[in-house]
Amino acid sequence: MTRVPGEKAVRSAEASSGVRANGQGRSEDDLRALFGQSTAVFASLAGPAHMLEAANTAFFTAIGGGKRTRTGVPLGQLLPELADQGFLALLDQVYRTGKPYIGRDARVVLGEGAGAREAFFDFTYEPRLDAGGNTMGVRVIGVETTQVKHAQRLTAEHRALLEQIARQAPLPEVLDGMARVIEDLSPEEVLVSVLLADADGKHLRHGAAPSLPDFYNEAIDGIATGEGVGSCGTAAHRRRPVIVTDIATDAFWEDFRDLAEKAGLAACWSTPILARDGSLLGTFAMYHRTPRAPQEADLALARVFADTVALAVERQQAEQARRAAEAREKAARADLSFLLKASTALTSDLDATQTLQRLAAFCTPQLAPLCAVDVIEGGRVHRIAAAAPTPGQRDLLASHVPVHDAADHTVARVLASGMREVARRTPTGPGPWRELGVTGYVCVPLMDRDSAFGTLTLLSTDEHPFDGHTVALAEELARRAALAARNARQYTHRVTLARDLQAGLLLPELPDVPGADVATYYHPAGEGLDIGGDFYDVFPLDDGSWAFMLGDVCGRGAIAATTTALVRHTARAVAPLLPGPDAVVEAVNRALLNRPDSHGTGFVTLVYGRLTPTPDGLDVGLVRAGHTHPLVLAADGTAHTVEAPGALLGITADPAVTVHRLCLRPGESLLLYTDGITEARDGSGEQFGEQRLAAALTGASHRPAAQDVIDALTRAVQAFTGGHDIDDDQAVLVLTAT
Repeated sequence: MTRVPGEKAVRSAEASSGVRANGQGRSEDDLRALFGQSTAVFASLAGPAHMLEAANTAFFTAIGGGKRTRTGVPLGQLLPELADQGFLALLDQVYRTGKPYIGRDARVVLGEGAGAREAFFDFTYEPRLDAGGNTMGVRVIGVETTQVKHAQRLTAEHRALLEQIARQAPLPEVLDGMARVIEDLSPEEVLVSVLLADADGKHLRHGAAPSLPDFYNEAIDGIATGEGVGSCGTAAHRRRPVIVTDIATDAFWEDFRDLAEKAGLAACWSTPILARDGSLLGTFAMYHRTPRAPQEADLALARVFADTVALAVERQQAEQARRAAEAREKAARADLSFLLKASTALTSDLDATQTLQRLAAFCTPQLAPLCAVDVIEGGRVHRIAAAAPTPGQRDLLASHVPVHDAADHTVARVLASGMREVARRTPTGPGPWRELGVTGYVCVPLMDRDSAFGTLTLLSTDEHPFDGHTVALAEELARRAALAARNARQYTHRVTLARDLQAGLLLPELPDVPGADVATYYHPAGEGLDIGGDFYDVFPLDDGSWAFMLGDVCGRGAIAATTTALVRHTARAVAPLLPGPDAVVEAVNRALLNRPDSHGTGFVTLVYGRLTPTPDGLDVGLVRAGHTHPLVLAADGTAHTVEAPGALLGITADPAVTVHRLCLRPGESLLLYTDGITEARDGSGEQFGEQRLAAALTGASHRPAAQDVIDALTRAVQAFTGGHDIDDDQAVLVLTAT
């Protein structure tokens, strides 16, 4: 089978064009119509004058038809333009030599003046021989490859456009380049226009039209899509091509006829540009200076390049969507970072006022140039924080305090309703709005459960109103600040309660004990949220003696507090009624064993005793029930342990306690302490211990007072721990004979 010249190029163009079509069949039809079918031409010439004796229809069509469709005339007379292009000389050569001539992809200009056209042929000149072998003429056989040549060039340009789209060249650059390619390669003058649809598909915007007048492009920029709105508006509305062969008479152009006449436009063929999902992307239009109907190749060209525009537009939309998604992700990360930093700042301490002051500082200038925080205290509104670019503006804003029950004031309404307010004006009610240049506000409630205890007010000072993003950030920040402030208030209340309860379990002040110098030390572990388990007490008895005690309850908190109170109050109640310290301790033990389970089941360590002033000092009788051993500090600076047996209280019915008696001479001291002293640890975890305790209290060159003993002991413990937080409560009671 003979291959038509140019067939390989056509197939290559089909394979590499990459154009998108609604279906494979339509794509192939468009390419076939666009590239065309090669046409064979034939002519028989006679004699040295190359008289045209015969020719087929394709020959006459190729040379222009009309008056040229005739035989019996020399070819040079029929086609005078061939002489200067060398084709008649080639005919002479074949006629003289009798040797054929083959030409490939030869360019020839047919016709003269404005009607001339460029064509390409593969041809053969063969000598015509008579019976005697003499040349009697020339036979011309050729195939016009003009459409194939044109298709090759168009395909190359189309491939370049696809490469631009693939490397994400700017859409205006792609559209302008495509329009110029079509205009340059079209055999007849054509003016290309691309209009792009708005997101809602209701209007068309200028995309590219390099050869149309500026006034025309400006006039049709933004035209509506609809029936009868020119070729493009109607094609966009119908979602199918609209062919107007004569603008001067077509009803679609009634509103644009004068504009088209001014621009010199006579015909317009418009093809809708559709996305894969069928949505409108725009229109592709081809204008002509004279009334003209399209050929199938024209319609195929329009469809191919409309699909190319669709590819470019969808690629741009995908890139814009990607960038928008990245921008949203970046903004979300920035918002999260902002809120995390704000949360860290708001919870850096447990002071409610400082928390809300940090809230105001964090809002400016991130969310607004001006910010104020108001809270309700004692039935009145107090402005506890203000932030502004300058100290003068901050002071001016801080000086304005809203009225709680003023119905016309923004803050009062938000406090009452618990709902935010946003406005592009100054807040209602009096205020320094003009001096500060306020143009808008956001007022957000600070909520504690279902009621508002304050407000966060952001004030703008420019023409840009608060957007939804800023309002959402303000609400989230207010929510976090309100929660932090609530936690801070609860913490403050708990600390106050703990301190008040602890104070109720300790002596508000030490009594004056005749013949004795008394000093105490108490230091709770932690931040003060829990009630300590250590306790002490000193109180008088009816017979002139004095009772003293120091103990430690297992555990902490309210349960430990109830046990501490039980021990102290039981001892105070029974001490005047029982004969000795052992009886009092046994009564305390029975009270612990009989307490309800809800009041705790922990054990207690205790040192309880009585001291009686005498002319020689202090007579002491004490009981040790599982507690650390007391120390006696002699006047010569030595110390010895008081050995007294006894079991923990609250465990068994018989703690097996005995009374140990001793006499403190003037200058001698009895030291009672809890295990928080000896079990204090340094940075390596080593305990302070009893040896360091004794070493800290011995070797004094004078007789120390009770407070001196405590000072020496606490200094030694603090030096050993290096200032580290203690893990257990510490309590010390010192009785010194005077």
